[in-house]
Amino acid sequence: MEEIIKQFPNLSDNQILQFQKLEALYQDWNAKINVISRKDIDELYTKHVLHSLAIAKIQPFEPGTFVLDVGTGGGFPGIPLAILFPKTRFYLIDVIAKKIKVVQAVADALGLQNVKAEQMRAENVKGDFDFIVSRAVTNMPDFYSWVKDKIKKQNKHALKNGILYLKGGDLTEELAPFPKAKEYPIADFFSDPFFETKKVVHLPLKFTL
Repeated sequence: MEEIIKQFPNLSDNQILQFQKLEALYQDWNAKINVISRKDIDELYTKHVLHSLAIAKIQPFEPGTFVLDVGTGGGFPGIPLAILFPKTRFYLIDVIAKKIKVVQAVADALGLQNVKAEQMRAENVKGDFDFIVSRAVTNMPDFYSWVKDKIKKQNKHALKNGILYLKGGDLTEELAPFPKAKEYPIADFFSDPFFETKKVVHLPLKFTL
């Protein structure tokens, strides 16, 4: 929690309170529905919350932005980003109903008016988004095929509209079909050893392969 406040010094009192509430909420829900691995729940703020917020270091979202979180699981990266950007709308989807139940309950408990959570396959989502975020739900070629037609043409950020993907390790082969993809090492922003091999991948989507 201290690292979040240090990295994002302009948080309001309400945002700090919302971040602080996450631990008890996830501890409680995880005891009922296992959405975070047992070993990770004790490092929730590093391995889940801060990791999610790495996207904000690459591209802060402007008010009115519409973001799709595919395969959100327990609400990552969507919930932490929704706290950080209260004027951005987030649509969190997952195919597993019990995970969406947890996400909705956490969003309700935090009073997040900018989050909609739904059991849904990415291919079936209707609408256009500024960015599509996710945390290593599959390989990039498959992910691209799910979401390639769901991006707004009009751009209002420094980075072009497209995918912001959290993934680790050597991505050379996986990203070979996508010459416009760019990797941003999270270790450039966060010093914890957990982030040494972690990256945010940006893939602009209004282009042809």
